[in-house]
Amino acid sequence: MDAHEVVSEARRLGVTLIRFEYCDVSGVARCKAVHVARLADKMREGVNLTRAQMAINLLEQVVHIEGMEPVGEIRLVPDPDTFSVLPWVPASASLLCDQWGHDRRAWGACPRTYLKDVIARATKHGISVRAAFENEYYLAREQDGRYIPVDLSDHAPVYSPIGHDLHADVMVETVDALEAQDLSVEQAINEYGPGQQEISIRHADALRAADNQMKFRDTVRGVALRHGMLASFAPKPFPEQIGSGAHLHLSLWDADGQRNLLYAPSADGGLSALGRHFIAGVTDHLPALAALTSPSYNSFRRLTPSAWAAATTAWGFDNREAALRVCSPFHGREEQSYNLEFKTSDGSANPYLSLGALITCGLDGIARGLEPGEPSAHDPARMTPEELSRGRVRPLPKSMGAALEQLQQDDVLLGSMDELLARCYLAVRRSEDEEFSVQDQEFEIRHHFYRF
Repeated sequence: MDAHEVVSEARRLGVTLIRFEYCDVSGVARCKAVHVARLADKMREGVNLTRAQMAINLLEQVVHIEGMEPVGEIRLVPDPDTFSVLPWVPASASLLCDQWGHDRRAWGACPRTYLKDVIARATKHGISVRAAFENEYYLAREQDGRYIPVDLSDHAPVYSPIGHDLHADVMVETVDALEAQDLSVEQAINEYGPGQQEISIRHADALRAADNQMKFRDTVRGVALRHGMLASFAPKPFPEQIGSGAHLHLSLWDADGQRNLLYAPSADGGLSALGRHFIAGVTDHLPALAALTSPSYNSFRRLTPSAWAAATTAWGFDNREAALRVCSPFHGREEQSYNLEFKTSDGSANPYLSLGALITCGLDGIARGLEPGEPSAHDPARMTPEELSRGRVRPLPKSMGAALEQLQQDDVLLGSMDELLARCYLAVRRSEDEEFSVQDQEFEIRHHFYRF
């Protein structure tokens, strides 16, 4: 669609308010709504936003960052291709936006532009990326200031018909709302935790995959509200229960999208040499990458051994305790379905930054011809020191602060960003680490539960 078609479609469908949406560096979706009568103008000129808005942290505190003071403005400029009518609210639609300066160019701290730049670098390598976020989340209600999972008193068994029956109404409405926005649903599952769900959507090109993650989270939360529930994508909203990931599935294709570059039928496990280099780049940078893909203070409650969340840099074939799993393909469409699953990823991440950073690390491995260690054939927590050494398996940072220190030292990741975006990310995330580190667990959960 172009801008004229968006305006015509909005009027035809009776839309009154259109949300101009973006994601800040803390992973929080934010927007300004425009009346349909002004939509044509705003499609062209954008919506004003103070430069300081991108310096706001998870606790709604403005962090002082040079170049991001509350002086001067940028513009939220929508991508017409992202227009969606929102099925869960009346007369409303959304557009996902890039952030431009007055010169109509990226101003230096736009996460969506960052991903576009990374995609362009991949294209120069003859690589096109397809991806999908696979989200887990909890359904809960607020009661006496606490969040209570919506489940049976004894907890419906995982993958059970009774678990599906319990949440059938909200899940069917959620799936229908996703499909109405052209997000193709593949699976809907009741997960391990009480009230925990998972919905998988079909892969798309890298930019649309990140856009889809924004739409997905909005849809799940919006439909849940209609049913008197809250949906939380926080990594560990209930400390005593299993965490929630947003596993990132990714495949690499040639420029024409005809050949899966990860797949080599005659190679061990079907993994190509280029795929090995990509994996090696990711595992090499993973301690720093975690600060962008599992980035919140709450994330590190999830990244523990033997919790199917990955606490090390291990990789392996169908190893669900590894940070990178080479997924076994489906019979009859091996090349089409061959992909990597990155598990050190959760719903508190800005999807443009996390996907862009993951691709950056893999491209570095390809450029340097890196080789990974041996694939891990067991849970790393149960492997011998010799096995860990052969796999070059290292522990991941155990806290937000430690991960940010790793990121500060990673020239490849920070160098892939505009200097302003890199400074902004480190400053905002460090401010969150400082605030949460002096508070108790209740404060942490309360301020993470419904931000993502």
